[in-house]
Amino acid sequence: MTESFTAAAGSGAAHVTSGGGRVAELESSLSALIERIDAACAAAGREPGSVRLLPVTKFFPASDIEILYDLGRREFGESREQEAAGKVARLGHLSGIRWEFIGRLQRNKAKAVARWADTVYSVDSERLASALDAGARAALDDGARTAPLRVLLQVSLDADPERGGVRDDALRALADQVAASESLQLAGLMAIPPLDVEPDAAFEQLARIHSVLTIVHPEAKELSAGMSGDLESAVRHGSTCVRVGTALMGARPITSA
Repeated sequence: MTESFTAAAGSGAAHVTSGGGRVAELESSLSALIERIDAACAAAGREPGSVRLLPVTKFFPASDIEILYDLGRREFGESREQEAAGKVARLGHLSGIRWEFIGRLQRNKAKAVARWADTVYSVDSERLASALDAGARAALDDGARTAPLRVLLQVSLDADPERGGVRDDALRALADQVAASESLQLAGLMAIPPLDVEPDAAFEQLARIHSVLTIVHPEAKELSAGMSGDLESAVRHGSTCVRVGTALMGARPITSA
């Protein structure tokens, strides 16, 4: 994937000018972040552009997303259903924009999220997968969606139920369930390193789990791991998507729009 600071040709988006403090701030942060990801790829012997950047825009206003869109970004990560739904409605005029729900999702929100999300992360139970399946099927039936909902399964690397994730010994059954659904697409795995474990050890464990899963489900190619503080380690261990908030967006605002 080639990174660009202008909208893709034919997208209808305008080129961002240098005016405006927030525009300049985000442009500078994005440039530095892409250089950082490219350097991590080079250090790991991987091709430039082989790791996708997902800007994490939760808590930040829709205006920031518009700036990043004009800087060439098309995919955005949100984690609060009500906040995200408002942004989806406000920014529906932006062609080709894709929304990825990256937070822990309650089953009673699954139907709503399945109507607008391209991808849902953090799926870690058969009950949540079933709720998303029903929501995606309804959205496909009434035309709110045109394609199955991509799903990333969250792997628990420490068996802590408070942090979410499916245990390794239950992963296969959950993957089989999602793969069998006509309304869901098994896209891959994601994880968050435990707080008391070195990122390299955690991401190495995740890479092993992913390697085993793709023997049975080769379509589950995506491995989403790495954030602002540990993306180099994640890239070193095969991450195909880094989810970055602070290093791109800056400190979380006190309020959000």
